[in-house]
Amino acid sequence: MKQLKKFRQIPVYLFLLLGTFLILFPVYICITTTFKSPSESIKSFFTLPSSFYLDNYITVLSNPKLYYAYGNTIYVTVLSLLLCFLIMPAMSYAIARSMGQSKHYKRVYFFLLLGIFIPFQVRMMPLAKLVSSLKLLNQTGLVILYVAHATCESVFLYVGYLATISTNLEEAAYIDGASTFKTYAKIILPLMKPMIATVLIREGLHIWNDFQLPLIVLNRSWKLQTLTLYQYNFQSEFSIDYNLSFACFVVASLPIVLFFIIMQKQVIGGLTSGAVKE
Repeated sequence: MKQLKKFRQIPVYLFLLLGTFLILFPVYICITTTFKSPSESIKSFFTLPSSFYLDNYITVLSNPKLYYAYGNTIYVTVLSLLLCFLIMPAMSYAIARSMGQSKHYKRVYFFLLLGIFIPFQVRMMPLAKLVSSLKLLNQTGLVILYVAHATCESVFLYVGYLATISTNLEEAAYIDGASTFKTYAKIILPLMKPMIATVLIREGLHIWNDFQLPLIVLNRSWKLQTLTLYQYNFQSEFSIDYNLSFACFVVASLPIVLFFIIMQKQVIGGLTSGAVKE
């Protein structure tokens, strides 16, 4: 019986191995190409480099435009995540705890859910016209768009998470004389840490790697470019410098990879640890 069960699991393991290969092989190509000269890449694109050719990294790191792009990306990402942290949990808490008493909050919630089903390609041209008319073709305009873009899905995740948190703790706090703000800040917000970490990691990855919105908003000057726009410079009309492009990809991805490694325990950690459950 055990042998039959193991035999049935073989297709599952083969499928997982295939998925692992499809994920890791592009990473292997990217990293190995950064240590090859252009001539070696043409001759042997899939093989390991014959020697560690560091000129690609030297060329990328010696360009001052990279550091402008790094600074712009960090500024936009950090400010967007900070605003998402300050606004979204509080908004979701108000909606989650008021939907039962007021139809208006329920309508707001379902109105926000509609934004999840509208693809970015549909919103792209209206957004471009809006930010242009408001003179927001800069980092500030990009931050506003990212916060607005994150609102719908973040509220959906937070409201669903808040539904699992018992209201007994809040009622006890109100009996002790705590205000709504103090109850939210001292009790609810700490219980939301796992979901906050999940949402911030998700939005951080999206903002750091996004190309379309910066292309619309920050295409006027190279001093406004984010890392994704800077990487786009290695592509011409008829060719792509893969060696420099992949070296730039590796350099640009290091901070967000470290961020994910540091924060992943928060995502998979216990939910509502220590809370009273109904």
